[in-house]
Amino acid sequence: MEKHSKSQLEFIALMASLMSLVALAIDALLPALGIIGDTIGITDTNDNQLLVTMIFLGLGIGQLLSGPLSDSFGRKPVIYFGFSLFIIASIICTTAPSLEIMILGRILQGIGLSAPRTISVAIVRDSFSGDYMAKIMSFVTVIFILVPAIAPALGKFLLDTMGWRSIFYTQIAISVIVVIWFAIRQKETLKPENKVKFNIKLFSQGTKEFFKYKQAVVNTLILGFVTASFLVFLSTAQKIFGEQYGMTDEFPYLFAAIALTVGISTFLNGSYVVKYGMKKMVIISSVFFTLVPLVYLILFYSSSNPGVYTLLGFFVLQFFTFGFLFGNLSALAMEPLGHIAGIGSAISGFVSTIIAVPIAALIGSFMDTTALPLFAGFFITGLISIVFVQYCRATESTGTHFEFSK
Repeated sequence: MEKHSKSQLEFIALMASLMSLVALAIDALLPALGIIGDTIGITDTNDNQLLVTMIFLGLGIGQLLSGPLSDSFGRKPVIYFGFSLFIIASIICTTAPSLEIMILGRILQGIGLSAPRTISVAIVRDSFSGDYMAKIMSFVTVIFILVPAIAPALGKFLLDTMGWRSIFYTQIAISVIVVIWFAIRQKETLKPENKVKFNIKLFSQGTKEFFKYKQAVVNTLILGFVTASFLVFLSTAQKIFGEQYGMTDEFPYLFAAIALTVGISTFLNGSYVVKYGMKKMVIISSVFFTLVPLVYLILFYSSSNPGVYTLLGFFVLQFFTFGFLFGNLSALAMEPLGHIAGIGSAISGFVSTIIAVPIAALIGSFMDTTALPLFAGFFITGLISIVFVQYCRATESTGTHFEFSK
């Protein structure tokens, strides 16, 4: 259990702040994607989604470094390095003359942010376990979700008043505040006896250990498919509401409504997960996650986009399930990995990201005049997730050595 003298509420808020910088770096930029694309010479508007998906690629790559390093040198030093790289990468983005340089900056931003993103999960795992860990992660995610709710509005305000580069400068300022808070108030959670000597074998040994646990592997795979569908929405939401519906000014508020839906369901998950267990919550949510887009596809398969409020209603229903999936899947994947929390979190994050990014890019390439490809993506990824969930249940009943446990 958490031994620190500071309140549990501050711990939750601090962990959420570390994780939220990823959301800020992504979502605050959404209203500016078109203008940035024009500035750096993007001719195909579908390429604008690369400004979103490439930061996720950086996150996936970076986790392979930040996780093992944090198991060797401690959680805090690696987070400091990550923040430094993020600041440098943000400056590169503000001066990027082309799409290639901007992509480089976004990848480096992702690598830098992989440290606070990955290690915050490891810190939670260092401090809690079981369903209570899932509860803490849910409350962390509630606060984390508030950032996507307000980030596009903040980005739109900065864009309109000071230009798109001010979005990056604001991210730098906020990251400095968070890292100072972290340095002062968070103690090192990696116990000296749990440190491992860093060498080239650390990653290979950690990878072998990770793949010993079916619960970790299967839930990571499910998380990858769920993340893919979420990433498609992030990278195409501005195109849908801005270009297909002509609601560029209203986009931040529509996005906020959807993001708050995730926050509500995440809060409810934090209240119910201890009572019903992670397993049951994932089973129910994955089914609902798949049924919502199926209904959309049946109703609008051969027609144009429905009215904006109808579309918004489907998004609200769809994203209500995300709050029950993200925290529980992450906790289930990490549950058997307490002895390798740093490398375990890194590998889990890397695998889920490497699954998510190409799937998201593929689905996003079909986005043109309707939102139908997005819901087709929701349905396919949801269906695959159900297959994996049922596989876990079937193998559990046959008494395998692995366990998809509550």
